[in-house]
Amino acid sequence: MKNLLFAIAMVALLLLPFSCVKSSEFDIPKENCNTDLKANISFVELDSLSTEEVVQIKDSLILEGYVISSDKAGNFFSTLFIQDKPSKPTYGLQLEVDIRQSHLLYPEGSKVFLSLKDLYLVNKEGNIRLGSAFSSFGNLSIGRLPNQKVFEHVLIACDDQENVEPLLSTISALDTLPINTLIKLEGLEFVDEELGELMAVAAEETERRLQDCEENELVLLNSGYADFQAEILPEGNGIITGVLVKDGKNPQLIIRSLEDIAFTDERCPEIITEFMSTQIFITELADPDNNSGARFVELYNAASEPLDLNKWILRRYTNDGTEVSSTIDLSGLVIGAESTLVISPNAEEFQLVYGFAPDLEVSTNSPADSNGDDNLELVDAFGNIIDVFGVVGEDGSNTNHEFEDGRAIRNPNIAEGNPTYTFSEWTLFNDTGDAGTIKLPQNAPQDFTPGLRD
Repeated sequence: MKNLLFAIAMVALLLLPFSCVKSSEFDIPKENCNTDLKANISFVELDSLSTEEVVQIKDSLILEGYVISSDKAGNFFSTLFIQDKPSKPTYGLQLEVDIRQSHLLYPEGSKVFLSLKDLYLVNKEGNIRLGSAFSSFGNLSIGRLPNQKVFEHVLIACDDQENVEPLLSTISALDTLPINTLIKLEGLEFVDEELGELMAVAAEETERRLQDCEENELVLLNSGYADFQAEILPEGNGIITGVLVKDGKNPQLIIRSLEDIAFTDERCPEIITEFMSTQIFITELADPDNNSGARFVELYNAASEPLDLNKWILRRYTNDGTEVSSTIDLSGLVIGAESTLVISPNAEEFQLVYGFAPDLEVSTNSPADSNGDDNLELVDAFGNIIDVFGVVGEDGSNTNHEFEDGRAIRNPNIAEGNPTYTFSEWTLFNDTGDAGTIKLPQNAPQDFTPGLRD
């Protein structure tokens, strides 16, 4: 009996150092890393192999990438997100894996080699996914790679971990970024309606809504099993970092831990709706001589806060007409403080010509599609005429409000709208205008400045 007690005591002493470890973190054993593999396919080439149908990769292909996700906080589950480069990535993918605590084996910033042979691949709406396959109603779907297979297909390199630099972006520009990559957004906050709520409902995947100061929204996707599930949503404004994913065509963000949220600034100033202001006015009208598809109207907000254009409209009177011929409803748009808002009747051509997308695309024959001899009115939510270009009832041809084949630009000293057309507030370029205008047709893009207040 004494010998048995002695043996038990010795075993307990031997186990004591392991039972006292306070963290499950440990360095990856260097003997488990790989120095022999070399990539023989790029993300671009993998993309070209993928289709919307699940296919199995038959060739011995090796893909190199960097881990950007972490399941340490429990917000990611059985998925590794891998992008092509530690900074300025151009591609990312999801690898479905049936392992827990993957952050211990594949920490953030780890360089990994993916042995692609026998893996299954699918690409739907730009979302590249890898894993095993299962059949559902006769159709193949991507499933989790079995635990024992993960280590055959995901091999960690012996390189030191990289400091992955997130792409800096804005909500409105997310459609231009590669999904399954690490991004960072500034000036965000949780919407008023959700303040005081938990980060997630227990045991449920939960969507929380973020917004910027122009009320553009983005969904933050939180797991009901994350270790921060019961934390209250932070009330401030600031920086958030996470992995960009998509639900169909809708971008979403997944954070790795609460450390990805730094909302330490004051919240956005309240945006006033249905207000009266003369600080929003027309600043540029375009009818390029060389391209009618590059026409646009530019508005400007001279105020020091963003303004909501709820129920504001832009009206057009064609030629010498005294009845409104077309309108643009500006509801749903916010014009930033001391910022412009550009409206185009042909967004595709506008972007091709000027190199960026307009803030709003409207129809042809709208107020943004004038051929230079029409008259415009900007009207607020209460029906007040805030600003005017031209003289309603007078065809602009051969007058001091013609901008046919040219441009009408508001002089830089003008800081508010004027309900009466005043020629001295404008500089006009045209082909046949009245005295005082500049008879010099203008060509796009070089003679125009959409989005810039001259």
